[in-house]
Amino acid sequence: MIDLYTWTTPNGRKVSIMLEECGIPYTTHAIDITGNKDQFEPDFLKISPNNKIPAIVDQDNGTTLMESGAILLYLAEKSGQFMPADPARRWQAIEWLMWQMGGLGPMAGQTHHFVKFNPDASAYAAERFTAETRRLYGVLDKQLASNEYIAGDYSIADMAVWPWISRFEWQTMDLKSFVNLKRWYTAIAERPAVQKGYHVPKFTADIPMP
Repeated sequence: MIDLYTWTTPNGRKVSIMLEECGIPYTTHAIDITGNKDQFEPDFLKISPNNKIPAIVDQDNGTTLMESGAILLYLAEKSGQFMPADPARRWQAIEWLMWQMGGLGPMAGQTHHFVKFNPDASAYAAERFTAETRRLYGVLDKQLASNEYIAGDYSIADMAVWPWISRFEWQTMDLKSFVNLKRWYTAIAERPAVQKGYHVPKFTADIPMP
């Protein structure tokens, strides 16, 4: 049994989707990072010292983890699922997981901030981060031109990247301009585990579709 501490963000959805795909039983604890500021509560900080979601506690062995990428790697190892067995493909999946953690997530997150939430704060910042997000979409689209999924087979790399792409509207991205990415995005959106995991810890809206 996994205790999942999460909210309705791309990083949170990565882990709930992975748990649904693996079939690992879990209990959801909603951490409202907006009005309630639950992430600063002392009990949560014991699990996630960086006061960020998601975080997990594995009741099987007492392991606690923060950072969505680390959690995906842990769950892949625990379940024996969604990591390629071939060493080259395995490292490719890890490579693209790091690409999301270090590139797509931070850049798209800044686009959300300056385009959706604070549109008049800085025209320079809005243009800079939107352009970089668009460039990263192009990188992903090129990778998917020769791969059904990011690292060949469906893996944690896809689960890490997909929730960030699911906010394409916030990022003012037109998925129809990225043919391979659109095909990949739509296929993943149709997976039952993704549809269920997307709405953890609560329903906010239907999955955006191009």
